[in-house]
Formats: sequence, structure tokens, C-alpha cells
Amino acid sequence: MVKLDKGKEASPLYAQIAEEIRHRIELGMWKTGDKIPAEVDLCDIYNVSRITIRKAIDQLVFENLLERERAKGTFVLDPSNSKNQEHFTYVRSFTKEMAEMGKRAVTLKAEVKLISANSFLASKLKVAEGDRVMELNRVRGVNNRGFVYFKTYIPYDDVYSLDADDYYQSFYEVLKSKGVIVNEITEYIEAARPTQEVIENLNVDESEPILIRVRVASQKNTDFVEYTECYYIGSEYRYYIDFT
Repeated sequence: MVKLDKGKEASPLYAQIAEEIRHRIELGMWKTGDKIPAEVDLCDIYNVSRITIRKAIDQLVFENLLERERAKGTFVLDPSNSKNQEHFTYVRSFTKEMAEMGKRAVTLKAEVKLISANSFLASKLKVAEGDRVMELNRVRGVNNRGFVYFKTYIPYDDVYSLDADDYYQSFYEVLKSKGVIVNEITEYIEAARPTQEVIENLNVDESEPILIRVRVASQKNTDFVEYTECYYIGSEYRYYIDFT
């Protein structure tokens, strides 16, 4: 059994496991084409839940270090083809989150505009008050039913389009096309009644419980910062947290 650091200041368990597997691949202990142990066996090796193991593997699949083959297992890919040599943290977009549930994410409405940073946004985005900020508001969901309203803010740069039609796809894919890969994220969640803005965009009653997910995301070693407020219809979305 491999012992992991479960202290308060330690990195998440899935990240530690991903690093351990990555290290084995880099050292040639597991070579290109090798089948790694099954998830249930990795659970025993690291003494963690299957959810944690799956997140670690997701990270390495994202980096092109591992590949899942249905009904066969998970196999090592050529490390030289890794698209993530700096070991970026795995951050799921809404599009990918839905895809992992077998659903296709859609954007039903998108609006984009330039605003001036107030004191709150200035502190979140690490810019000066009055600096230009891009505000992107979108209604997203599946099967033409919107159940989440995103309010996203980033410091504005001329490389970003102000045409709302350009933001009906995954926002993180748009960022990636501009050379930005979000790899650090801090979130908190809370429950609340919907504001009038949320009521109008999600077409819900004022008594509908709303799950608010607030995210500050960034790219390591750059000055890129994103601040997003996500408003989910409480009866149509669940947020999973692994405490293992």
C-alpha cells in the first residue's frame, strides 16, 4: 500500500496519485502500451475511493499520458506526446462535466460586453479599479433546457472577441485557442433564493432553490484570472465532492 500525505496543507489525494503514476511512467516503470492496474486494484494500493482513482486517471488522460479502452482497461501512451509537460491541474469545463455524464452541453443564450472594474472585481481579477473587464453571461444546459446561468469576468485583452456568437462553445476551449489553459481553481458553494436576473434567465419561480458556485480560476505563472458566478437550478444539478 502506498502512503499518501493527508495533512491539511497537502495537495488533493487524486493529484498525489496522478503524480505517483506520472512518475512511474517517466521512469519507465510503466512503458508505452502497458496496461496499468484496474481501478479496484489502485483503490487497494492507495487506500482511497474509486472516485479519487478515477479523478487521478482523468487527469492523466487529459495530459495524454493514459488512454482508456472500453472493456479492455487503461493503457500508457507515449510520454513524448503529452500535451501537458508542466503537469497542469485537471480542471473540468461544464461541457466536459456533462460529457462525462453522457450528456451534450448546449448554450442557449450568450451576451458579452465591456465594463469597468469596480472595487470587487478589481480585487478578484487583480486589476485596478476602472480597468476594462469582459463580462460574459450565458445560459447553459442539456436537451435545450437551461439549468445554469454563468456570469464570467476576465481582464479584457484585444485578443478576445466581443461577438457573443463566439461563446456558444466551451469557454475554456475558447481560452485554449488564445493560449490560456486554466489549471488552478478555487471554489465555494452556497444555496440561495434566485435574484431577479437569475429568475429571468433560468425561467424559474422566486421560491426556486438555487445552488451558487463561485469560482476563481487562473493559469500558473501568468497573470490570467477568471472570476465566475454559476447559478444552478437546485433540483436539476448535483455537485459532488470527494472527501477521501
